[in-house]
Amino acid sequence: MKFQRSLFSPAVCMAAGLLFSGVAFAATPKMPAAKAGTIGTPAGKIAFMRERDIWVMDATGTNPQMITQVKNADGRMTWAPDGRRIAFTWSGYVDARLPGGEGGRHKVYDIFIAYLDSAEKKNTSWWRRITSDLGSRDPEWSADGSRILFTKDLNANIVNAASPNYQICTMDPDGGSFQILRKDWQMSAGWMQAPTASPKGDVAFVLFTPQRQDEGTTYNAAGIAIRPMTSFMAPMDSLAAMCKRVPQAVAPCWSPDGKWIAWIDNRLTDGGLYIGTPDFKEQYLVFSPPVSTNLTTYQPSFSADSKWLTFGTTDGSIWICDITGNGAKRISGPGSDMGPAWSKAAKK
Repeated sequence: MKFQRSLFSPAVCMAAGLLFSGVAFAATPKMPAAKAGTIGTPAGKIAFMRERDIWVMDATGTNPQMITQVKNADGRMTWAPDGRRIAFTWSGYVDARLPGGEGGRHKVYDIFIAYLDSAEKKNTSWWRRITSDLGSRDPEWSADGSRILFTKDLNANIVNAASPNYQICTMDPDGGSFQILRKDWQMSAGWMQAPTASPKGDVAFVLFTPQRQDEGTTYNAAGIAIRPMTSFMAPMDSLAAMCKRVPQAVAPCWSPDGKWIAWIDNRLTDGGLYIGTPDFKEQYLVFSPPVSTNLTTYQPSFSADSKWLTFGTTDGSIWICDITGNGAKRISGPGSDMGPAWSKAAKK
């Protein structure tokens, strides 16, 4: 396939680095045990990246196994409902050097699928590519297995693009039936990233809004907005207003039972992993990172029973914690581990 390379300004790329500032959340309590219900022992499998390869371990942190040796996995992973396939993002780089001296290096992405069956037969060099547009990343498999929700940079293969244009898309697990949810994407005044869907088909995502500065336009995380997948054309102003409920929050993840959304706040004050109802009227603190480390901005992941979360910290560790903020346990690291994803196939 022949493709062009993109050119993105340094100011835009820096804005995508998720450096946060602003008004802090008010002190947030932990969820009462009575609201959480019975919380059992964490079970199932957790996929994660180690040295940028794809690995799987038990929810206790035991029995780690390499699944796919790719060396540049980069982004959110997601399990198929069968518990035997993992969709992941693979990144690379391109360099643009234009005649006027403009240009620079930026990352490109595509989505692949790894197979546990291959790894169990000692073949860790097998995977399947399902996108080839250089802009697709951070997939989430639907509960029924029929669709994959993901972020796509629609300017990824345009050599003179001034900036990315991140939008929410869907496709089938073979990469077909591609659809952009925002129909006015060519005139979009904001970015949409990190999609996650409820069992009913509502999509939570991070909205990035443009901020004009002397050196150019930057895009800052406004917070999390929610729209039904079948009705994605709300005015940008209304989406931005929705984000004020959780300002500058990133990395949303919907629980399998549809009751909760988890998200990350990495600001200097009140940073941590939070959980809330989909209307954000109830918000609870789940986990504050240890001193001298932060939470990574990969999306956290719920267990199949929606009672536990797994997430990573910037020292290369993976943690689990129940939704009441108790039972926090480091199950790997410190080291190079990141981006954990909990399988929703309870017995796999």
